[in-house]
Amino acid sequence: MINVRSLFFILIALFLFACDESEDEEEVNFIELTQGRLKGDLTSRAGVVSFKGIPYAQPPVEEKRWQAPQAPQKWKGVKNASDFGHKCMQNRLFSDMQFRDTGMSEDCLYLNIWSPIERPEEKLPVLVYFYGGGFIAGDGSESRYDGGDMASKGIVTVTVNYRLGVFGFLAHPELSAQSGYEGSGNYGLLDQQAALIWVAQNIANFGGDPARITIAGESAGSISSSAQTLAVDSIPYIHGVIGESGSIMGRFVSSLAESEQQGLNFARAVLDGDDLSVSKLRAMPADELLKKATDAGFQQIMPTIDGKFLTDTPQKLFAAKKFADVPLLAGVNSQEGSYLQLFDDAEVNHENYLLALQKLYPDNFEAVAAIYPGESPEQIKSAAQDLMSDRFISESTWNWVNSAVTNGKSEAFYYLYDHVRPAIKPIYNNGQSVDITDLGAVHSAEIEYVLGNLDTNYIYEWEQEDYQVSSITQQYFINFIKTGNPNAEGLQPWPEFTSNQQLVIKLPPEVQSVEKLRKRYQAVAELRNTAEAE
Repeated sequence: MINVRSLFFILIALFLFACDESEDEEEVNFIELTQGRLKGDLTSRAGVVSFKGIPYAQPPVEEKRWQAPQAPQKWKGVKNASDFGHKCMQNRLFSDMQFRDTGMSEDCLYLNIWSPIERPEEKLPVLVYFYGGGFIAGDGSESRYDGGDMASKGIVTVTVNYRLGVFGFLAHPELSAQSGYEGSGNYGLLDQQAALIWVAQNIANFGGDPARITIAGESAGSISSSAQTLAVDSIPYIHGVIGESGSIMGRFVSSLAESEQQGLNFARAVLDGDDLSVSKLRAMPADELLKKATDAGFQQIMPTIDGKFLTDTPQKLFAAKKFADVPLLAGVNSQEGSYLQLFDDAEVNHENYLLALQKLYPDNFEAVAAIYPGESPEQIKSAAQDLMSDRFISESTWNWVNSAVTNGKSEAFYYLYDHVRPAIKPIYNNGQSVDITDLGAVHSAEIEYVLGNLDTNYIYEWEQEDYQVSSITQQYFINFIKTGNPNAEGLQPWPEFTSNQQLVIKLPPEVQSVEKLRKRYQAVAELRNTAEAE
């Protein structure tokens, strides 16, 4: 029998234990920043705490629209960081984007952090991930970018919101005159830069090591990552880079003169009367501005050589060795573009192939056909898929890695992601089964595999093989984030790019020569140079 005295001491002990647990939880959930105090949330992922909707800059509204991001303001008391912030102004365009935001607003410059609850004395490596979406859509709250799984494996993970479309990339002569550096545009890239600097200054409070930051992204996020490596104010904070499909080394950047002219055309299209001033554009409500930009065909505006963020063309900056010479892991998917984009409804045969090429390249279609040869329907499908993938994003990704290796000293690793995603569940296709007709891994298909987030995307019939591919792929990426090299015992060795080889990511992974790719891209470059000289 337990007497009253013994029971009293047992209750006291339980109370003290509970207090200790509460203090431990408070120590993990509460973070002190110079901006103020944050309260995070324990996530459904065991051992991980998240801090969502952290402002890294002031809201870019009213006079701050089309200005570089400005330092965030302090807050009083405790800020509850349990909800994502607003997503930036955008149209609903892509069905694969599963948002968890708290609405849409110009007030959108927030970031999200996932960190292990147990924080070792040695600070952990950091991943800063920029979303894709063609610079017109996307958000750091998307479930496929959730940082919980990476954090559970020892990576402090950050997703970043940045301005999009006309809000993020409009250039205009009047804006250039106001800027102080005689340039404009690139506000979305400047947002990313401000977030990167914020992370470097604050991530130690979350258990992260500011000297071990890897930036990464897919599609527009990959283009952004490559651009950040060329920005003088970003370079000191970058210690590794991951690029999934895309780089600034392609058609994704314009001269300032071209961008300013586009800005003038935009003002004429959306404003009434003779007053085409920036002040009148700033006075327009965000929803109205977005609608008018969309209706007038100005939904997508690309980065520009603004003189501040990008001081010259990417090619010249690499050649001058003005870039972050850090470990680089990048690659593309095997079906970034489809042969169907070239043929439409036409029969796939050699005659129609040449006719389609002639429409795209009226002056040198035969030379293009020689670079992308095919005779049988299957060969032509493969060649056309390579061509459309290169035109979209694959060539620019190769050019990035090749330029970094040619002009730098750090290790680089190139991949071809070739695991075909499974079919959509019938319930999400009007009850009908879906036949897989893809000839490879489509654009963006790798994201959930890389970040360990298959279960966040519930529309696909994930199978055991998918989880195996995800485990292998994620381990390569985690190794790279932690050490600057994706290799580790138990994995298929991944050779450096300088060996003229790439890793084909599938089950099982295999090493493949890139000599054929190198010759193809050399031929494409020569053809382009000849055409430009004529």
